[in-house]
This record gives sequence, structure tokens and C-alpha cells, in this order.
Amino acid sequence: MERLGTGIGWRPAIAEAVEAMAGIEWVEVVAENVCPGHLPDSLRRLRERGVAVVPHGVGLGLGGAERPDPVRLAALAERAEALGSPLVTEHIAFVRAGGERTASRGLEAGHLLPVPRTREGLAVLCENVRIAQDQLPVPLAVENIAALFSWPDEELTEGQFLYELADRTGVRLLIDVANLHTNHVNQGEDPAAALDALPLEALAYVHVAGGFERDGVWHDSHAHPVPEPVLAVLAELASRVRPPGVLLERDERFPSAAELEAEVAKIRRTVAVAGRDRVPVGAAARPGSVPASGAGAATGPVADEAARTRLALGQTALLSALVAGTPAPEGFDRGRLRVQSRMLIAKRGSVVASLAPELEQILGDTYRPRFLRYAAGRPLTGGYRADALAFALHTLREEPPAERAVRRALRDWWIERSGRASLVGRPWARWARVARFALLGR
Repeated sequence: MERLGTGIGWRPAIAEAVEAMAGIEWVEVVAENVCPGHLPDSLRRLRERGVAVVPHGVGLGLGGAERPDPVRLAALAERAEALGSPLVTEHIAFVRAGGERTASRGLEAGHLLPVPRTREGLAVLCENVRIAQDQLPVPLAVENIAALFSWPDEELTEGQFLYELADRTGVRLLIDVANLHTNHVNQGEDPAAALDALPLEALAYVHVAGGFERDGVWHDSHAHPVPEPVLAVLAELASRVRPPGVLLERDERFPSAAELEAEVAKIRRTVAVAGRDRVPVGAAARPGSVPASGAGAATGPVADEAARTRLALGQTALLSALVAGTPAPEGFDRGRLRVQSRMLIAKRGSVVASLAPELEQILGDTYRPRFLRYAAGRPLTGGYRADALAFALHTLREEPPAERAVRRALRDWWIERSGRASLVGRPWARWARVARFALLGR
């Protein structure tokens, strides 16, 4: 595996800080947030300096019941080629459910949700990973996720599940040590046991991130400093194998450039110190170690359509409980599902606010509670921009602000963003506009 070194997640808000940071050897970008034909100047400058850029996808849903969407796969491949990336990464998760297979409406989670660690779930995931590998121009690595809950009747531990996945497909692993810590706090899973079970020869690189604990639940926020327990898991991993790459993730509440640089330095030191007494991974290699690429990997059982349908029904019932208020499926921790549901709505409100900051500016302190009321029972079925428009229209119709100036600002924003502004100026369009806002209570 190509050595990447020490890196940081590139985000527009910290682009200048990342460019100026000493010792940064590579960066990672959210694949869906970059356009191949219009790369940010900062990324172009980093590439010209020889800094590797890795696209990190969040939307494929490789753990879902359906086979990977060819359009999404082609988009990920295009970004890898545009960035000259040595590999691409995605998550072991499902992000949507429903649709034709379950004769129900399609639902979007807006978040990474855990897949069932069962033999059948593994067979579906392996087939999806192999499909993705065949369509991508560079190697694929997949990441373990943080989870608030687990599926009932699971058959494999996290370490066993990841080992089987890598063994059957030859896929590389992106290990997030913060997620191992999260699963330790939330589900009692031992990070050291998971590391002991992993095929570390398949390691592509490592994620490190911060979070916080509240009411006994660890929240993987990517918005807080990296805590000592997460660095301890990193040290555990680095004592077993030299990571080809280690990367700091930070998505919100960015600190100063100096604080970011200090965190990267702490991560670098942790890996260096832990590696002093490392036993080479080859000395403890298992029989049947993971192949270097998908070619020649063992395939294992193939998922049939009946298995995909059973998985689809289970994932749809779970996601519906999380985002549409339907009863929790049997065997799940209902308290944890309620926490997850609240987190999904809060994250949805934050994403809408980041994509359409004018909404929060217009509505002020009432934006958050209004959005929570709007989103409760109204699942995300399309993109976040459509969600922002639907929220604005709902607010105008169902609970319009008392202040006339606020109502007018929200109305004008909705007209402009929904494309209605282009109609204003034609007589019939003016009449339609009057009629529309009469229906809105104007």
C-alpha cells in the first residue's frame, strides 16, 4: 500500500490553514462536495505541491440492500481521476432504504447507519463492494462507522465482520479509531479485541476525530478536540502495525490554525511513540492473509435476490422508525433509536442551515425549533436543497412568522430559490403569484 503519511481533512473553512500547515503530506475531501471541472484553487495548489488528495464518499450506501447506483459510482470515479488520487474511500453503512423492492417510498437517512453483522448482510455487502471495485479506476478502501445501536441477532463481532469482508473481496480498510472508541462506549465493544481480529495487512489508512459524551452516549461529532481515549486506541493500532496514513477529521466548530496544527502534531507523536516496540505484522501473519487487491480474493457465499429483499425490508422498517415515526422494529433498543432519531433531525437541520444560511439569518433563534417541528414525521426523500425549499414553504403555510418583514424575507427567498422569480414580469405570472400567496395566507 502506498505510504500517505500524516494528513488532515480538507474543508473550505480551513483551506488557508491547511495550505500553511507544516508537515501535511496528504488531504482528504468529501467526494460529493467537489466538482471535477471546478476544483477549488486551494486543492489545485496542494496538488501542484505534491500533496495527495483522496476523495472520501458518503453517499454510495455500500451496506444497503440495493446494488451500488452506477451514476454515483461514475461520479466517484470521475473525482478520483480529476484529483489524481491513489485510492478512493467509502463507508460500511446504509444511507437509504425503501423503493420498488419493498413497494414503499424511498427514504434517505442523511447519515451513515450500521449494517447487520450477519452472514446474509455480509454476503450483500461483499457483492456491492466487488461491483464498486470493478467500476473504480483506483483501489477502494471502506471505513467502519460509529453506531448508537446494533441489530438484533448479529452473528459476527466488528473485527470478524471486517476481516471476512477484506478476505472475501480484497478491499482495503480505512479504520476510524474514533469510531472504535464510540462503539466501545455505546455498545461495550472492546477496541483492542476488534484490532486483534483485523487483517492489518489490508490497512489503507486511519481516521482520528473528536467527540463528546452525554448521558452515557458517545457522540462522534467531528467538532471537538481528539480526546485521550481515542489517542489510546490509535496507539493500540500503531503498536501492531505502521499505518500507511493517519488523518485528522474535523467538520465543524473549527479552532484556530495553531490548534489544528497542534492536534496533527499530537497524532504524529502518538503513532511514533507507539511504534517503537512494534512487532512487524508479518511476524504474526495469519494463514490465508488478505490479498493485496480484489483480484484473487476469496468470494464466499453470493447474496441472492431473496437475501437482498429480506435486508431491504429490515432496513426500510428501521429507517422508517428513525425518520418517519413508525414503531421500532422488534429487537432494537427503542431508547437508542429515539436518540438516533433526534440526532438525524438535528444533523438535517444543520446541513440545511449550512447549504441555505439565509434561512437561519431570516428566522433567527426560531430556525432550530421550527425546523425540528417541520422535520418530525417528514422524512428526507430527496436532497437537502429540496428540503430547504420545502421547509420554507411549510413555514409560510403552517406557522408564518408574526413579523411582516420576516415573512416577506422568507417569501422572497423561497421565490428566488425555487425559480419562481424568473416568472415575475409576465402578466399571467403576476396573477399566479398573487393567487399563490393568497393560498399561503398572505
